[in-house]
Amino acid sequence: MISNQTDQSICVIIAAYNAAGAVARAVASALAEPEVSEVIVVDDLSPDNTAQAAQSADDGSGRLKILQQQKNGGPAAARNEAIKASASAWLAVLDADDFFVPGRMKNLLAHAADADFIADDMWQVQENDITGPRKNLLGKTLPQPKTISFAEFVSSNVTRPGKNRAELGFIKPLMRRAFLDAHAIHYREHMRLGEDFELYARALANGARLLILPTQGYVSVVRAGSLSGKHTETDLLHLRDCDRELMQTPNLTQADQQALRRHYLSIDCRLQWRMLILAVKKRNSRAALAAFLHPFPVPIYLFKQLALQAYLRSFKGKPT
Repeated sequence: MISNQTDQSICVIIAAYNAAGAVARAVASALAEPEVSEVIVVDDLSPDNTAQAAQSADDGSGRLKILQQQKNGGPAAARNEAIKASASAWLAVLDADDFFVPGRMKNLLAHAADADFIADDMWQVQENDITGPRKNLLGKTLPQPKTISFAEFVSSNVTRPGKNRAELGFIKPLMRRAFLDAHAIHYREHMRLGEDFELYARALANGARLLILPTQGYVSVVRAGSLSGKHTETDLLHLRDCDRELMQTPNLTQADQQALRRHYLSIDCRLQWRMLILAVKKRNSRAALAAFLHPFPVPIYLFKQLALQAYLRSFKGKPT
C-alpha cells in the first residue's frame, strides 16, 4: 500500500570496495542533486584508499557520511549498514563505479505519489569512454512509463539465448523507506550475487508498486573484471534458492509461481554447468552424472554447452 508520506528526502547509498579510482565521481554526482539529503558511503574494508577518495568529493554541505566496515561483508551487508545509519524517506543505491546525470532525482520524485519503487532505464557506457556513446539497458523491451507486476519482473531476469540482457534486477530505483520498514525488508547479507533482484522481488511479492520510467540519468560504467562478473558456485546456489523462499510468499498467483520456477531453473542451468566442470576436473563421474539429473531444461542446457565446447575445440590447432 502506498504511503501518504510527503517527505521527499533522499539518502544515496554507495557500497564501495577497491573503488578509489571512481568513487569520488559517484559521490560528487550524488551531492550535486539538491533533493539528496544524505550520501552514505560504506567502505567494505578496501585495501586501497577508497574512503579517502570518497572524502575528497565532500562539498562541505554536511550531507556526506563515510562508514568503514570491520570486515568485508559484500554489497548487501554494506547497504544494510547505510540504511541503518540513514533517516531519509527514500533510499537510492548508486554503485561506486557509476554516476548520476543532473536532474535524475527530481525527475524520479515527480512520481513519488505513484509508486513505492521508482526506477528508470539506465545508460551503459564503457569504462575507457564514459563520455562516449550511451546504450540503454532496457531499450525498447518495455513501454515506459510502466507499472511492473511481480511476474513481469521475475520473468525479465530469465536469460534467453540470442536475446540482449534487459534484466530488471539491474535497475537502481528510489525505494520508499516506509514500505521496507513496514515489511521488514532488507538485503540478504549471505547473497553476493542477485541481492538486488531478491530485495525487489520480495518487495513486489509483498505488494510494492514498481514504476519504470525512460532513462532519467543513471549512468552504469561497464568495466572488465568487475565484481559482478566474478561469482562462485555458492553465489549461484544462494541466488537459485532465494526463489524457493519467494515461492512461500502468501497470495502469489499461478503466473507468479511459474515465473519463479522459470527463474529457478535458469539459474540452476548455470549452476549445474559449473558443477559439471568441477566434476570433470576432479574426475568424479558420480558428481558429473548428478548434474544431468536435475529437472528439464537443465540436461538439455548441459548437452548444448558440451556440444558448443566440442565445436570450439575442434577449431583449436587448425591452420588459419
